Amino acid sequence: MTALTPNDATPSADTAPIRTSAPEGPPRGILGPAHRALSIGIVTVVFLIAFEATAIGTAMPVAAEELDGIGLYAFSFSAYFTTSLFGMVFSGQWSDRRGPLHPLAAGIASFAAGLLLSGTATAMWVFVLGRAVQGLGGGLVIVALYVVVSRAYDERLRPAIMAAFAACWVVPSVVGPLVAGTVTEHIGWRWVFLGIPALVVFPLALALPAIRRTASGPADPSAPPARFDRRRIRLALGISLGAALLQYGAQDLRWLSLVPVLAGLALLVPAVTGGNSLMPRGTYRAAPGLPSVVLLRGLAGGAFIAAESFIPLMLVTQRGLSPTLAGLSLAGAGATWALGSWVQARPRLEAYRERMMAWGMVLVAVSIAVVPAVLIEAVPVWVVAVAWAAGCFGMGLAVTLTSVLLLKLSPPKEAGANSASLQISDALANVVLLAGGGAAFAALGGGAVGGAHGAAAAATGAGASHPAAFVSVFLPMAAVALLGAWVATRIKADPRPA
Repeated sequence: MTALTPNDATPSADTAPIRTSAPEGPPRGILGPAHRALSIGIVTVVFLIAFEATAIGTAMPVAAEELDGIGLYAFSFSAYFTTSLFGMVFSGQWSDRRGPLHPLAAGIASFAAGLLLSGTATAMWVFVLGRAVQGLGGGLVIVALYVVVSRAYDERLRPAIMAAFAACWVVPSVVGPLVAGTVTEHIGWRWVFLGIPALVVFPLALALPAIRRTASGPADPSAPPARFDRRRIRLALGISLGAALLQYGAQDLRWLSLVPVLAGLALLVPAVTGGNSLMPRGTYRAAPGLPSVVLLRGLAGGAFIAAESFIPLMLVTQRGLSPTLAGLSLAGAGATWALGSWVQARPRLEAYRERMMAWGMVLVAVSIAVVPAVLIEAVPVWVVAVAWAAGCFGMGLAVTLTSVLLLKLSPPKEAGANSASLQISDALANVVLLAGGGAAFAALGGGAVGGAHGAAAAATGAGASHPAAFVSVFLPMAAVALLGAWVATRIKADPRPA
């Protein structure tokens, strides 16, 4: 790609100065005339990604069985996560140096291509390859969207657009599995994958021209074109390969599995620690400001996802619920997550946002700790639905605020790299805590569930799980969430980036 050169006399769309603050006068809101097309376009993209993410787990077991690939089932999930890690770093580099327009378009194209490849696969290895291509696109898209928000929206509007992103998961979390199940049963699992790409055309047509006007081009058009940081690209490759090896080795407890685990850690540690890592300096000692924001995102997301993955399995194997009813116990949680995001976006609560993050994480910790109470027969199963709804409200407060504060603390030229760090912290914590939780679960008699979702694992023979195995997952994850509450007290964000 050729470097963009600014033209002071007749600036092009790609090199026009980037507006990083609102025009004079009060902001008109994210659906005001200045932002309407952009907001509708990018929110629709997030909605479609959310719908695919919540629906795909329903079709995945059927796809693996038809393609005679149950043995590779876990890799259909891990392939997505590992390539998305590389996509996040590369998107941060690309967005900071050329603007978010091109990585966003390339990411959506890659995401759609991966869906098409998986949807037309005739062998399981092709299906897994499609998931890897899809993950690369997902990593490109999520970071590019953060950069779009940092450049196109005034600081006062960012909490509202982040709350809109969170709200996009409400309907998919409720109807996604139901729709996917109906499509899989009556039309075929392939259409769960093939139906989404055609729907992306509308939001692309709406959003890309608006992005070109408001957020394209390098952060500083007057500066000479910057080169890609090859060191960070190498670290990104290392973190992706390391995460893949760690996930592969954590699937069983054989001594031989220590080889890929140790090799994965050898690649991961240099990439995420030290002065030249992909994380801000001071992340793992919870240094005040941006490092604590990035660390909190990983602790919150990792603890929550690791715990949630085992809830359907626990309800099916220990309380005798059907997979459908077990999944429905989590269906209403998306609404409370969106409610938490809406609360944090209220302008009157701006002075209390750091405090809300800490209390949100306390709520998450309590919710995770309460869930295994249903292992006691006298405790009704609806306790899980209530506890998880409360935990999702806490996540809506804490996770959405990490996104808002990250953009607040990031200079425009570093928004892409810092957004990539935030997403890497989230994704890597998911990998590490799921691997650790899965190993503890297997060691205490839970059986090896690999990377499968809880309900799918239950359907494939994890019915002899010991109750203590579930406790060994939930209580440590509650402790991780409680650690996140302490990290939230370390943020003390300044009103402007240094």
